Amino acid sequence: MLKKIQQDAESRMKKSLETLSHNLAKLRTGRAHPSILEAISVSFYGNLTPLSQVASVTIEDARTLLVTPWDKSMVQAIDKAIRICDLGLNPATSGSAIRVPLPPLTEERRKELVKHVKSEAEEARIGVRNIRRDANAEAKQLLKAKKITEDDERRSEESIQKLTDRFVADIDKLITVKETELMQV
Repeated sequence: MLKKIQQDAESRMKKSLETLSHNLAKLRTGRAHPSILEAISVSFYGNLTPLSQVASVTIEDARTLLVTPWDKSMVQAIDKAIRICDLGLNPATSGSAIRVPLPPLTEERRKELVKHVKSEAEEARIGVRNIRRDANAEAKQLLKAKKITEDDERRSEESIQKLTDRFVADIDKLITVKETELMQV
């Protein structure tokens, strides 16, 4: 039973870490990365469709993304969708492709992004700690129901704490990498 509780806690903590890394990938760092345009939806025959389903997004150079629609009639709709999204991007259409140059970030904007990254990290840490609390509560319930001994419960708490420490350290590593990436000019 305790093994199952620990496995469940570990899988939930992994999901927390994956969510954080996914959220950090969306942040614009001044470098081109296809995930920047991931949240954009395009009007495709009356339906809002994710950009990745109507075009390919590739990196042309360090500061430029190249969006190539599969249907040439979609160029204007994609251009409009990129312009109206809240990313501050100004795409340039050239025939059947759209180039999206990423402007360099100002120092002030970099600092804002670092603050945002830190708040995301704190949310992830809180999530991991909540998972620890839930796992420990389950172990306490098993102890109350006399399905495990006090020693088993104590060992379970220790192993869950080690798991928590490991994931918090992983979160800290992710944040450190992202901060250095953001502060590079």
